[in-house]
Amino acid sequence: MSLAAAYAEIKLAHVAFVAASGMLFAVRGAAVLAGQRWAMVKPLRVASYVIDTLLLTAGATLWAILALQPLRDGWLGTKLALLVVYVVLGSVALKRGRTPGARAAAYVAALAVFLFMVSLARAHHPLGVFAAWWS
Repeated sequence: MSLAAAYAEIKLAHVAFVAASGMLFAVRGAAVLAGQRWAMVKPLRVASYVIDTLLLTAGATLWAILALQPLRDGWLGTKLALLVVYVVLGSVALKRGRTPGARAAAYVAALAVFLFMVSLARAHHPLGVFAAWWS
């Protein structure tokens, strides 16, 4: 079976990994903000790495199957740029934030960026959920 023939399954896996990654971050971030040490235990960190690696692998495979180009397909370029922002904000929220306020702000911002990235993927438009108002 070719990769193109497996498109539907790969897309489903990608969406499932998006949901799993987002939920795991949301739960761990809320727990960190509540001062719960279990949120940073090694098994959860490893689970996060595994899920995110599978998510990126499925995404890159879809990118190849669909012959997308981030500079041509603006929604993808925007999503990839925001992925970097999301990773940085997530790192501040989970471990690098020096104060509880900084961690909380980074957590809320990371969740907002995550949701906007989902809207970009659904709309296939660089403005995501806001495209209807500016198109």
